[in-house]
Amino acid sequence: MSKRSIATVSLSGALDEKLRAIASAGFDAVEIFENDLLSFGASPRQVALLCKDLNLDICAFQPFRDFEGMPEPQRSRNFARAERKFDLMQELGTDLLLICSNVSPASLGGVDRAADDFRELGERAAKRSLRVGYEALAWGRHVNDYRDAWEIVRRADHPAIGIILDSFHALAPGFPVRAMASIPGDKIFLVQLADAPKLELDILSWSRHFRSFPGQGDLPVGEFMAAVAATGYAGPLSLEIFNDQFRAGSAAQTAVDGLRSLILLEDQLAPDWPKLISEPLASKAKSRGTGFIEFAVNETKAGELGHLLAQLGFRRSGKHRSKAVERWSQGKVELVINSETDGFAHSHYVTHGPGVCAIALDVDNAGLAMQRAETLKARTFYQPVGPGELEIPAIHGVGGSLLYFLDQAGKNWDTDFEQVPSDAGADALLAVDHIAQSMPYDEMLSWLLFYTGILDLKRLPQMEIADPRGLVQSQAVINGDQSLRFVLNGSSANRTLPARFISEFFGSGVQHIAFTCRDIFAAVAEMRKRGADFLDIPDNYYDDIEAKYDLAPDLVAQLRANHILYDREGDGEFFQVYTHIFDERFFFEIVERRDYQGFGAANAGIRLAAQAREVRPASMPRV
Repeated sequence: MSKRSIATVSLSGALDEKLRAIASAGFDAVEIFENDLLSFGASPRQVALLCKDLNLDICAFQPFRDFEGMPEPQRSRNFARAERKFDLMQELGTDLLLICSNVSPASLGGVDRAADDFRELGERAAKRSLRVGYEALAWGRHVNDYRDAWEIVRRADHPAIGIILDSFHALAPGFPVRAMASIPGDKIFLVQLADAPKLELDILSWSRHFRSFPGQGDLPVGEFMAAVAATGYAGPLSLEIFNDQFRAGSAAQTAVDGLRSLILLEDQLAPDWPKLISEPLASKAKSRGTGFIEFAVNETKAGELGHLLAQLGFRRSGKHRSKAVERWSQGKVELVINSETDGFAHSHYVTHGPGVCAIALDVDNAGLAMQRAETLKARTFYQPVGPGELEIPAIHGVGGSLLYFLDQAGKNWDTDFEQVPSDAGADALLAVDHIAQSMPYDEMLSWLLFYTGILDLKRLPQMEIADPRGLVQSQAVINGDQSLRFVLNGSSANRTLPARFISEFFGSGVQHIAFTCRDIFAAVAEMRKRGADFLDIPDNYYDDIEAKYDLAPDLVAQLRANHILYDREGDGEFFQVYTHIFDERFFFEIVERRDYQGFGAANAGIRLAAQAREVRPASMPRV
């Protein structure tokens, strides 16, 4: 099994904090970044002892810059510098020095000149039982292509000189990776991995600020690894990520995300590279939508939320046998209102106020889902259950909420709840359409990897939405039959509605839940008869869509009268209407889809502006 490694530059904090986070996540090895060591208050020997105590190998020390092809006197000085780094490496207990291709304006071109420099350095390194790896930077002055770096290493022809392959430096410039297969595996001293979103940036800026873990970006890292596999390489796979969000966030969470990305990549490659992993990752359970959504509230808010749900056509269908917990149903939608004064839901309410504390997912195999989640380092949850109560496997999700796995949807109602008779009319709402969660922008990549790694969800293209007070990034993930959809919303602007939700809610969480219906006009009419009221949309909006889509006047009149928004994609149509925000925490959306796959992104700015007009000013204290 290849060792899993990460470069310390990928994480935030001091060197000892980074090393403890890396070890705690489960990595086998680490690359020590020079700046992390230079700014740390302990000696290289003490760092080596700390790594030994943490069971971490130091697989490389890096980077050594501007070495090859320099004129005198810089050339002689470079060899003297290298000798000092060799001293340091021996104190650290690592045998590999990473040298990246020269970017100095003083450097001289020429493959043979560079090969001569590396041959001499190889002699010096071999005397100390050390090795040197050469990496082509995508912005190197004379060498920016791994194929040129390999030619220099090949001509140097020294056992202590090898190549270092980096997925970003190969894939971001668009170099073909098939040529890697011709490099002997024993001449590859290290493989570094990074993904990145597709951005229209110069490569240097792209690399320094926007790298991500494999699976979080758009680069074909799998193709890169398939080419590496063909070489017979069996050394460490090391993550080297330059990302402003990662270096500002939690080192512990970033390290877990990194290991999760490696496990997922290994699993993807296992059929063609079986020696990569010791045991396969459990398959993804098939998701079948939501089993239930649970709200944590106090007794007063339970009554208010129940009143709102009744206006939307939900019926109180069950009462827990021993707890202050109610079941509300409509179509395939199951909602739970929990006003218990102890237990997890109460703790969530005390911390966050009224809101969603748990989501149960209907899956075909809950055991398989839990096994995969645990291997991918998700935090499991256990809470004692009462006599005869059903124990449902769960993990921690966004904002500390819970994600339950149900493979016998319905059994929990029969086991834990007493049925409550209802004379409610026909159901207008069919199912949960999607669940939108707000989070700090710097958490979005983490939760994206969480959802797509553990569940059978794929990501859609990220959208940028204009809030009246800043931009919001929106990322949807959906399963194959679209019975399960999550929309992740993040913003770095602190006055946007998602950002204010996070502030008010004291953390990330569910900001709104959308329900689907067959006929939105009939559904809204019935809801209004029961007293429901909806978010007010300006007349200007309806004037615009009438002209934009050439809508019939009668349809526009219906949309306007009912505050319903409209969007069109090709022949597909989308209708959506929003409730007012409940206790300034969350709201509901009713949608009707007519061969439409999106989420009404064109209307998001209109909705956000309308909600911004309703919420209290941020400067006003809560009464």
